[in-house]
Amino acid sequence: MEAPSLDLTVSSVLARRAASDPEAPFLLSPDSRLTYGQTERQAEALAASLAHLGIAAGDRVALVLPAWPEFAVAAFAAARLGATIVPLDPRLTLAELRYMLRHSGATCAISAEDAYGIDFLQRFEDLLVELPRLCHLVTVGQEDLWYDDRIFQWEDLLSAGRGRDLAAFQSGPDDPFAVVYTSGTTGKPKGVELSHRNVLYASGETARVAGLVAGDVVAGVTALFSVFGLGPGLMGTLLGGASLVLQDDFEPATTFDLAERHQATVHYGVPTLFATVLQEIERRGRPPGSVRVCLASGAPMRSNLARRIEEGFGVPLLVAYSLTEAASTLAMSRPSDPREKRSFTVGRAIAGTTVRVTGDDGSLLPPESLGEIRVRGPGVMLRYSRQPGATAAVIDPDGYLRTGDLGMMDKEGYLHLVGRPEDVVIRGGSNVHPWEVEDRLMAHPAVERAAVTGIPDDILGEAVCACVVRVEGGIVDEGELREWCALTLTEYKLPDLVSFMDDLPLADTGRVNRAELARLVLSNRPNRPAEERKHGQNPRPTW
Repeated sequence: MEAPSLDLTVSSVLARRAASDPEAPFLLSPDSRLTYGQTERQAEALAASLAHLGIAAGDRVALVLPAWPEFAVAAFAAARLGATIVPLDPRLTLAELRYMLRHSGATCAISAEDAYGIDFLQRFEDLLVELPRLCHLVTVGQEDLWYDDRIFQWEDLLSAGRGRDLAAFQSGPDDPFAVVYTSGTTGKPKGVELSHRNVLYASGETARVAGLVAGDVVAGVTALFSVFGLGPGLMGTLLGGASLVLQDDFEPATTFDLAERHQATVHYGVPTLFATVLQEIERRGRPPGSVRVCLASGAPMRSNLARRIEEGFGVPLLVAYSLTEAASTLAMSRPSDPREKRSFTVGRAIAGTTVRVTGDDGSLLPPESLGEIRVRGPGVMLRYSRQPGATAAVIDPDGYLRTGDLGMMDKEGYLHLVGRPEDVVIRGGSNVHPWEVEDRLMAHPAVERAAVTGIPDDILGEAVCACVVRVEGGIVDEGELREWCALTLTEYKLPDLVSFMDDLPLADTGRVNRAELARLVLSNRPNRPAEERKHGQNPRPTW
C-alpha cells in the first residue's frame, strides 16, 4: 500500500473503501461476517440514532466491549458524528471502570450485556446513578428486556437509524478521535488523546511496512481497546483493504483454528500470544499454513523467543516498538532486515518519525550510547486528557515525546530497547504498577511489608512476583494472598508467585532494591513451568 495520507479522517477512509470495494470482507468473527459496505451502512444507522439521542461533536462515547464487530461499528459511528471514542477494557474492575468513565466525561457508553462472567447491565445500572454526565447506555446482547429511557438495545438503534437523515459532522484530521487509557509509568491511568491523523498515520505505516494489501487476512487481534488493536489492528486493516479476524478470548487453540479457517496471511500478537501459539504449533506438529509474516508488539521481545517464532511459523517475524502516546508504532523492523536485527532490535523509526536517544538534558547522544528514547512525528498524541501539567512534563522544548524508556541506537540506525528506569512490570503486554499490588498486599493483616518486582518468564515476558514479609506470628500462604488481591485487582495484576522473606533488600537510597529482589527470587526459586502457575495459565494479551 502507499504511504498513509496526513489529511484523512476515520470516516473518510471507511467511506472511500466502502465505495470502491463494498463487497470485500472486512470484519470476520466466529458468528458473523461484515463487508466494508455493510460496516459503513451499520455505522451510518447507528450514528443517526445516536444523533437522535443528542450525541454530537465533542461528546465522548465509551466502548466497553470485547473484540466484537460492534466495537468497530460503534467507533466508526462516533467518528461520523465528530464524537470521541473512549475504548475501555471490559475486564476492568468496577472501581477502574468508574474512574475512567468519570475522568473521560463520557456521556454515552456502549457495552456488552454480559461477557467474561460480568453482568454489565447490573454494573451500569449503578453507574448511571453515580455518574451524572453518563446519560445513555447502549447494550449489545440477546436479552429481550424492558429498559428505561436511558438504556437502549443495539439492534433497536440500528433498526431505528436506517433511512434516517443525518447531517454528518465534518471532522478534521487534527480533531480528537480517541482517548485511550494507559497505565503509563506512574500514578493513576492517563487518558491519551489521539487525533484521526495520529491513529491513521501510525496504523498506516505499520500496515505499509508489513506489506498489508487487499486480500490479506489479519489474525491474532484479541483486544480492540488497546492502542495497537485499535490502530494497526482495526485501522491498519482498513487502510490496507484487508480482512480482520476478531477473537474475544485468549485461547491458543482458538487463535490457531481461526487463522486456519480464514486462511490468515498476517499474524499479529504480543509476545505472550506467540509463545502460547507456539505450544499449539508444537502440539499439532505444524503452523497455520497460510501465514506469510508475523508482527509482535506490546511487550519486550526476548531474542530466543523471536528465533523460536520464526522457526515455528516458518516466516519472518517483525518486531514493533509501540507506545500509546505515539498512537502505537514508532519504530519497527522490516522484512528485508538481517535476521539478527529482527531478533535483537525493534527496527528503525517508521517514515516521517524521528527517534533519538538523549541524555538527561535532552542532548542527542552518539551511536552506541545508552539514554532515554524520545520521539517526534505525526503519531505523537495531542495531549493527556484534562492533564496539561502531565502533558508538559513529557513533551520537551523541541517537541519530542519523552518515552521514559532506555535504549541505544546502533551505527546502522537500529533501535535497541534496553529497559525503563521506572519499576513497571510488563506482564503479557499489560503494565502492572508494583505500588498498586503492594498497597493491596499491605492491607492484609498478616503482612508487615511487601514489594513487587518482575522476573523473566518465557510465556508472559515478565511475571509478577510479590515478596512478602509476614508480621511476627502472622500466618498466611500464597493462595490466600492471591485471593486477597483478586478482590480488588484486575486479573493480570495478580501475583504469579509469592516469595516469603525475612527481610527486603534496600538500595542506598533506602528504597527497596527491586533488581536485587528479582535476583534473590530467581536464585532461590527458578521459574516454574506454566502448567504449575495458578495465574498465568491463560494469560490475557492487550490487543
